[in-house]
Amino acid sequence: MLVDFFCLTFSLIFEVMSLKLSIHQLSEEDRPREKLLLKGRQQLSNAELLAILIGSGNKDKNAIELAQEILYSAQNNLNELAKLSVKDLTKFLGIGEAKAITIASALELGRRRKEDEFVTKPKVTSSRDAYNIITPYLIDVPHEEFWVLCLNRANQLIKAENVSSGGLSGTVADPKVIFKKALDNNSSGLILIHNHPSGNTKPSQADLKITQQLKEAGSVLEIPVLDHLIFTEKSYYSFADEGIL
Repeated sequence: MLVDFFCLTFSLIFEVMSLKLSIHQLSEEDRPREKLLLKGRQQLSNAELLAILIGSGNKDKNAIELAQEILYSAQNNLNELAKLSVKDLTKFLGIGEAKAITIASALELGRRRKEDEFVTKPKVTSSRDAYNIITPYLIDVPHEEFWVLCLNRANQLIKAENVSSGGLSGTVADPKVIFKKALDNNSSGLILIHNHPSGNTKPSQADLKITQQLKEAGSVLEIPVLDHLIFTEKSYYSFADEGIL
């Protein structure tokens, strides 16, 4: 009887230890995909992020456990993980060629992102700098367009944004649209630019009025308008250089 009891006990213990939870059996907030949606990608561990790429585990391990195994083999270091080839990754049970390629591609994107951080952003120190930046966007445009250059605190370009496109003799410069783009880009300063397809650099009364309105709006939002250029293919007019701003 005692022997039977111990045999039954060990059998039950073995069965419990053999049970493996699949990702779908985890609570919703613990499933990597759902957790990312609920809490944001920053709240996921490296294993959970890797598990999303893997998608599914193997017969013995769910995706998170498989991801932990792979990370452990790379000393839990993403730089070491990135050194693994597709062939290396396929040595793990449950990682076929397609999954290995997905992992390798994601790690390569991460490497390229870091590479892009070291690309020098153009700095705007004069009206000529702004003119040179916008020239590729406006050089052959046959109708009027309004653009803004969004700058950081160091007056480096964050992004050139097209605000509106119009006809041969005018376009709309909506302050709400302009400053929404400025806020979306975390801008510390703006340079306004619009083109005159006619080649005439002289500002109109409408140009003077909208410049003043945008200057005042920028002061309120603490996103100063640093200049307004009227662009033509051969030359430009700078409100700042002319002392209007």
